Amino acid sequence: MAKGDANETKGQIPTNLRLLLLVEELAKAGAPMSPADLSLALDLPKPTVHRLLATAEDEGFIQRDVDGRSFGPGHRLRRLSANTLSSQRMRTERLAIMKRLAEQVGETCNLAAPGRYGMVYLDRVETHWPLRIQLPVGTQVPFHCTASGKLYLSSLRNDRLHRWISTVTLEKKTEFTISDPNNLLAELAETRARGYSTDDQEFMEDMAAIAVGIQDNTGRLLTTLSIHAPIQRKGLNDLKSHLPALKSACERLAQLI
Repeated sequence: MAKGDANETKGQIPTNLRLLLLVEELAKAGAPMSPADLSLALDLPKPTVHRLLATAEDEGFIQRDVDGRSFGPGHRLRRLSANTLSSQRMRTERLAIMKRLAEQVGETCNLAAPGRYGMVYLDRVETHWPLRIQLPVGTQVPFHCTASGKLYLSSLRNDRLHRWISTVTLEKKTEFTISDPNNLLAELAETRARGYSTDDQEFMEDMAAIAVGIQDNTGRLLTTLSIHAPIQRKGLNDLKSHLPALKSACERLAQLI
């Protein structure tokens, strides 16, 4: 094909679909993308990609990464994702699965997704016990000291994980919080190997939790399903005994996506 012909065929995506496909590509990538990467992935001219990025950034659907050149999902895109996951029909089925799990385990279960600065609770089914930890839907909890957050961190590529650890302060929430970067990396490696994560009073004193992940068809972690309890009622080993039920519920939730 002649060079002129190639230029004519480039960017044949209908104009009204370009912005939507660009946002989809950023969400699908799971990592910040540069304009050059997007131009190649979408087969669109670089000036067109820059215009689309400027529009999406101005409207809050995407945001620049820390390098100032790459882009990832913004607050409106994350809210759109959460709202989509919370659509009424899907949410009814999801809550039924979570309610059954909560009844089996006898403790509160939570569904969470990664946000910009921590894990955000999307749904929650409470235990019937009067003694319980109050973390309502919409609560954002840290990555480094929660079961759901550590599971998400363990799913990151090593380069992204090391970059994240190098830019944050691992705040001690309790005396058990892992605040040393090397110790956290070792914990995340173990989490990755065993396929579930734990929180043994690392986020809140007297609270234990375990979490498993819900993945898309490419194996990328989308959300986490966790159960937690006051250690006066169930310690970490007690919660681990419920892993088969937790994983079974996770598989049923994955079928809804």
